[in-house]
Order: sequence, then structure tokens, then C-alpha cells
Amino acid sequence: MIIVLRKNISRKEELEVLRAIKRLGYKPHIMRGVARTVVGAIGDERKNQSLEALSAMPQVESVTPVQKRHKLVSREAHPVNSSVRAGNVVIGGRKLIVMAGPCSVESEKQVLATATAVKAAGASILRGGAYKPRTSPYEFQGLGEKGLKILAKARKETGLPIITELLSERQATLVADYADILQIGTRNAQNFQLLIAAAKTGRPVLLKRGLSMRIEEWLLAGEYILAHDNPNLLFCERGVRTFDTYTRNTLDLAAIPILKQETHCPVVIDPSQGAGRADLVSGLCKGAVAMGADALLIEVHPNPSAAWSDAAQQLSIDGFARLMTDLQPFIAAAGRE
Repeated sequence: MIIVLRKNISRKEELEVLRAIKRLGYKPHIMRGVARTVVGAIGDERKNQSLEALSAMPQVESVTPVQKRHKLVSREAHPVNSSVRAGNVVIGGRKLIVMAGPCSVESEKQVLATATAVKAAGASILRGGAYKPRTSPYEFQGLGEKGLKILAKARKETGLPIITELLSERQATLVADYADILQIGTRNAQNFQLLIAAAKTGRPVLLKRGLSMRIEEWLLAGEYILAHDNPNLLFCERGVRTFDTYTRNTLDLAAIPILKQETHCPVVIDPSQGAGRADLVSGLCKGAVAMGADALLIEVHPNPSAAWSDAAQQLSIDGFARLMTDLQPFIAAAGRE
């Protein structure tokens, strides 16, 4: 059930509603919007008393049943777009947010050079992998905590918030101590215990789509984040595995309008992983912006040919600067800044 509270009620009046929800046998999840506060109530309606009685409370505007399995991420639960804040950056607002940086953290020099350059070109968030999930155990696995410290130094010098991948429940607290956004990669998109651990850190979570994940499965994976009292969820389309081999993955841009219909959470597009080819990144970014994406996640390296991982899909610093210039008409046409 979804309980919409009236405007300008006091904290005491809000707590009265939360206590009433718990008393009736449900667990409340608060979602605060600009104009409204919405409470999602999760519980078995077959065993507990109906929450419709809450409509009699003066501070309650409406009580509505939710038919979707993904109750908290759905538009039924939260009709207005939500936004996610990382440091001083808001994702999901009028401004298109660009997250850029190397696939892997290789050295302090590499990361600082990239961070300075992408900020100058207009990026708002620095991306970089300190822990890397690799198909082969013999490939570079990341610098670990040393990489996190390098990212933190880059944030201190540039002011850019950082997003980095979380691979293990055991590392959740450590990575959250350094990162502003936790990324859950495609291989872990249905690692539910990892999702719960990420949610419990309180950090915003960017959830990438699994390689063969249906959209409903993706939405339900996102539900784990909100159901564990973390409202700061970003969905990231990064390409799915198909029969085609011309590109590394097939970027599903149709996911943008679908997610915009189904969920209030911001939508991020990763064109670098989506195609696996740097020469296609610009066109995919333009399409993503035109279709309403809230943010882009782009791999950038000072010397892509020497990158320790995924060299073929990383833009050079000059290439990223050109992309940011080329995107301006598309950003304006989409009604964004």
C-alpha cells in the first residue's frame, strides 16, 4: 500500500502515521519528494488489517494499493521523479550528469590527470575501478584499497564525487568509507546479499543491468535497495548479451523510456560497456540524451592503448572533450542543462 501524506504536516503527525502502519503489521518505507512525502507499507495483506483505515487520519491524503511486484521502485508508489545526491551533485534533476574516468585505477598520476581533464570538460562525477571483476583470474583485478585512496585524493584535489564498484559484502563498509556512490556491476546484479549490504551502507547505489536480465528482474533487484531503507537508487543500462558479435554488448536504449514509465528512480546509460567500442560511444551518448537519460557513465583514459583493462572502449581525454562539446545541442533539445 502507498500512503501519501498531506503537505506541511509536523514531524509528530508523520510519526503517528508510521506508528499506525507498524501497529497494523506492516513495515513503513519513507520516500521524501519535493512536494510530498510518500510512505510505502510492505506486508501481507491477507494476514493483516487493511491500511485503508489510515485514510481517516487528518494528516493522510490518500491510501492506494500497489499492484506491481516492484512496489517501492514503481511509479505507483512514487509518481514524481526522485533524485539522488552524491556530494554536491544531484542526479535526476534538470542537469544532465556525466560520470567519467578510467575503467581501472592504475596509478595516482593516471587518475589525477584524468580527473582534472574530465572536470575541465564538464564531468560532474569521477568514475574508476579499484576492485575489478574479471572473467579470467589471470587478468588485472584492481589495486584494491590503494586504488580507493587514489580516488579519494582525486576527489580532494578536484572536488568531484567518486563512483566505484563494490564486489563483496565484506568490503561494503570499506568501499563506502571512500566512495560517494557504490556501483553494483552486471555480474552481481542479482547477488541479493550484496545488494542488501550496499543498501545498508546508506550510500547511493548504481545498479547495472545483468547480462541477460529482463527488465522486471532488474526492477525487482532494485527493490532490494529501497526495501532496506535506502531510497538512493540509480538504474544503469550497460548493454545486454545477444547473438551479435559486432559489438561487445547490445545497448538497449529502449530501456530508457521503459524505466521512465515504470520507475521514479534516475536512469543512467553506460555506452562504453554498452558497445565495447570507443568509436560508438559518441553516437550512443547522443541517443541516450535524446531519449531522456538522467546521466551518462563514460570510460576515459589518458592513453587508452596502454590501459590495463578494456582499452578498446575507453575515450582519450581529447575525445571526451569533443564528445562533451558535441552533446550540447542534444542536451538543450532534451530540455536539460
